[in-house]
This record gives sequence, C-alpha cells and structure tokens, in this order.
Amino acid sequence: MLVVVLATKVVQGAWIAILAMIAIFAMMKSIHRHYDAISRELDLAQAGKPMLPSRNHAIVLVSRLHLPTMRAISYAKATRPSSLQAVTIQIDKADTDELLRQWNEHDVDIPLVILDSPYREITKPVLDYVRQLRRQSPRDVVTVFVPEYVVGRWWEHLLHNQSALRLKARLLFEPGVMVTSVPWQMRSSARQTQPVLVDTLPETTQRRRAS
Repeated sequence: MLVVVLATKVVQGAWIAILAMIAIFAMMKSIHRHYDAISRELDLAQAGKPMLPSRNHAIVLVSRLHLPTMRAISYAKATRPSSLQAVTIQIDKADTDELLRQWNEHDVDIPLVILDSPYREITKPVLDYVRQLRRQSPRDVVTVFVPEYVVGRWWEHLLHNQSALRLKARLLFEPGVMVTSVPWQMRSSARQTQPVLVDTLPETTQRRRAS
C-alpha cells in the first residue's frame, strides 16, 4: 500500500514527504553517532581517572577595586590555592595608577600583576599570561576567578559582563584552565527573586469585595 500510494502521489507532492523522512532519519542517525562518540570519549575505562594536579594557581581578574572584586578575592582565598594573584589589563595608565593607589590604600594583601595592552585588547593578554603559567608547569591547574554583575533588567545585560563573557568563552578552550564566575547581585536583580503574591482569600470574600 505504501508503494502504491507513493507511486501514485509522488508527482502530486509526496516526494517532499519522502525527502523530509530521509533527511530526518539521517539527522537522527548523526545525532545518535555523536552521542555514542561522546560516551566513548568520556568513558573511564578508555582513559582512566584524571590525574591530581600538582598545584593550583588562582588568578582574580580585576578592572576596578570595588565590592565585586573584593568578593572574588575572598572566595579565591577560601579555595586555598597554591598561589593567588590579581591580574589587571592596562589600557589607560591613569586608570591603572588609580587602581594601584586604591590597592595600597585598602591594603589588599595579594600581588597585583599589570598586563600591558597597547591595542586595548583584553582577552589576548590574559590568554597569553595563562598559557605562560601552563608552559612553566603543565601538570598545574590555573583557576581564573571572574567577578560578574547579576542584573535584573534585560537591557542591563547588554551593558555589563560583555568582556567577561568573551574572555570566559576563550578560556574554556584552554586545557588545564578552570573558570569560576563570582556573582555580585545588583539591586535590580532582587526583583527576579521576589515571590509572586497570590490572593488566597476565600471565594465568598472575593465576591463580597467585587460587589
């Protein structure tokens, strides 16, 4: 019956359904092969357990010295890394000098590493610095702590965290590098956590109020 229907209706548009079925079947087979390949790649029996890192070098990315930065530093200290330092990108010397002044004024007790960026690039200097640490000791792990704002309005997402998102996307492809986001909730984010108030009055009371 299927052959008869296809033979009689193929010129009337049944060929579209045939092509669609073939395309869907091929896509599902490709997806199945992809999942099988991922399972084999992640199987413990194939590669064994990951080796324990020799040391953990922690880096806190700093653009300004403010509350999100201090929270990221505190959290990085709580992880007890082998070494801890802050890293900033020097795009404007005046801003870097002001950061150094605040760093000394508030007596921040971790070293601040300044990376030059003559082309006002943020991602590449950090990647080069992380890769340099990895080359010095390939068995070590580098953990990068990224302070981020948590905002509640959609347009605020367009104004904040863009550099952090680009940098995290690049760092995820670096072997031996862990990326940790340290959120700082802004006031506008509180509206996302407020419970929705539901009128739980009895139906008779609601009718009386309506009348």
